[in-house]
Amino acid sequence: MPNDCITYQNSGYFSKLIVDYLDQKAELKPLYNRFPTVENFNLQIEEKSKNFPIENREILVNALLNQYQKFEISEATLANIELLKHSKTFTITTGHQLNLFTGPLYFLYKIVSVINLTKELKTAYPNHNFVPIYWMATEDHDFDEINYFNLKGKKIQWKKESQGPVGRLNTSGLEEVFGQFSTELGLGNNANYLRELFKKSYLEHENLADATRYLANELFKNEGLVILDGDDLELKKLFIPYAKEELLQQTSFKKVNETLPLLKEYNVQVNPREINLFYIQDDLRERIVFEDGNYKINNTQLSFSESEILTELENNPKNFSPNVILRPLYQEVILPNLCYIGGGGELAYWLELKSNFEANNITFPILLLRNSALVATKKQVEKLEKLELNWSDVFQNQQTLVNEKTKEFSNFTIDFSEQKAFLKNQFEALYTIAKKTDKSFLGAVKAQEVKQLKGLENLEKKLLKAEKRIHTEKLERIIQLQNELFPNQSLQERKSNFADFHSETGNLEAFFSLLYADLQPLKQNFSLVVV
Repeated sequence: MPNDCITYQNSGYFSKLIVDYLDQKAELKPLYNRFPTVENFNLQIEEKSKNFPIENREILVNALLNQYQKFEISEATLANIELLKHSKTFTITTGHQLNLFTGPLYFLYKIVSVINLTKELKTAYPNHNFVPIYWMATEDHDFDEINYFNLKGKKIQWKKESQGPVGRLNTSGLEEVFGQFSTELGLGNNANYLRELFKKSYLEHENLADATRYLANELFKNEGLVILDGDDLELKKLFIPYAKEELLQQTSFKKVNETLPLLKEYNVQVNPREINLFYIQDDLRERIVFEDGNYKINNTQLSFSESEILTELENNPKNFSPNVILRPLYQEVILPNLCYIGGGGELAYWLELKSNFEANNITFPILLLRNSALVATKKQVEKLEKLELNWSDVFQNQQTLVNEKTKEFSNFTIDFSEQKAFLKNQFEALYTIAKKTDKSFLGAVKAQEVKQLKGLENLEKKLLKAEKRIHTEKLERIIQLQNELFPNQSLQERKSNFADFHSETGNLEAFFSLLYADLQPLKQNFSLVVV
């Protein structure tokens, strides 16, 4: 069976910024604390130990126990929550939106990465404890980004109006979605299990935060995953001093803008606002803006003087929500966290934030790119072998792949590089003659060179096209296979849902076992998972 090693850097699916980060380019080193290696976690533990208050642990544990009150909590998860009281316990965290029925596959990969890293660190540092955390992005408002998932190539969508934080959104109206999902699943025990899982998650819980907690808990409770909702009064009380700093000094705006010139050769992920806080209620999530000496809630009539907004912050901290620039700081204030695991886009904006952490005297976590994987069925692997492909082939741009395979299948070489080189040598001699005679003759020689090289290129293209016709059947099978593995010529993990594989894996437990076995968080390679 083909078993190539496809690094993230060579896959073609990551930005220059992430490739340079993985390659530890010198110009990016001021933007992160430590690169993710087992050895570097020792220093990270030492640093975080010195500046995470023991009293914050008690508040964190009580908040978590309160959040789990309505849920059946596994022994493994409860044990991990209790461990958070102790100074030698640290967290590894990932965060994600409340995608409907987990959304794309990479939601699972993030959490498996976190769980696997905690196990690896426990082996390396047996005197410490490491707890996997999934931070639910309950305060986001981008409902259109999370209200659907794809199953068997079809979009299953929850159509509903949403204005406030998505975690507080009522789950009414999901019966229709359940009906569509149930129909697409088909028959079988595993299909019935998924139906029941969806039903219990979304039809038996009142809001999206509770539904997502139930679902993630069911999928990962045996691994001791701890699910955290930042939309919590007691936790937000810990953030009051930092929110006050933001309102009065706009520190994050200043510090991130100081950092952005270091990223000038890359596409900046997010730009800071002067105040990086939202004001939220059940049906409201709007920016706080400072205008004419007052703090106004954008697109509303609400307005506060300085003393009024500070009073509101003290009395109702839950009404204040950090945006993408400040949420990482909030996370690291309330968690004894060592490492954040995220996708390429997430790490890109985290790399803007280190100076703001330093200004607030909070340890900047290690940044780790989450695992990426390609899931293939045994039938697809068999097709791959019959077509004489390897894994790195199917990661290529489709047109490039087809051209390369056409040349490979051909009985003769479809490459006129040798002829082009010969032609250029011939024209070098003509240039020499032209320079010795009339310099105006140089233009005519150049025009003839361009014309003849273009002619060779056209002949090469025509020959390639003719050979494609001869090998049409085999090339179409290659295209079909690549389209199966890379839907819409993009990464499978961004399009497919885990329910797509229920019929191949026999049961969900078997699928997750493969993920735990194959995803290695500190390796910078695509995992190839065969189901």
